[in-house]
Amino acid sequence: MAGMEGLGRLFDIGLAVAPVDIDTSDAATGKRIDMSHATGVTIVAITLAGGANDLVFDVQQHTASVSGTSQDLDPTGNALATGVDHYYIKAETALDNDEAWVKVSQTAASEVTVVGATYGTQQKLVAIYVAADQLADGYRWLSVNVACTTSTSQILAVLYILHDLSRQRGPANLPNLLNAGAANA
Repeated sequence: MAGMEGLGRLFDIGLAVAPVDIDTSDAATGKRIDMSHATGVTIVAITLAGGANDLVFDVQQHTASVSGTSQDLDPTGNALATGVDHYYIKAETALDNDEAWVKVSQTAASEVTVVGATYGTQQKLVAIYVAADQLADGYRWLSVNVACTTSTSQILAVLYILHDLSRQRGPANLPNLLNAGAANA
């Protein structure tokens, strides 16, 4: 339909990790996001070229927007959480939109490791999909933490793109992403 914006109708965007030098901070703790009003989220990271350092993304699930119980989104010991079994990456010395997505498969786990020996010296876009129904019973919030395995500088930022929203609204009327479920009750 002409004139219909995607923001608020198809997706919403939230901050996971503000731009940071992951080496300087050693690890970045991601903000939490309420998954109760969407069928899934794509976690999107963008990095500058760095050294041959691995980047490790760790997807967490939580029972509250602050505090509560937190645990890895691992399939082990969790009847519903299924973990992440693949991600997508675009990588090149200088990203310029002529790259194709490459699917990287892995054993299901909460951690996704982008191998520095392969991608460290390239700019990267990393996309990790998590469905809302992958969270265990009682867990409504999701976050992603990022760590770097070496001392080489690695600048990155991470966004959440929630999609298939249960209630569509104009962007100015979207609920906040920390407690969206309360606004949808």
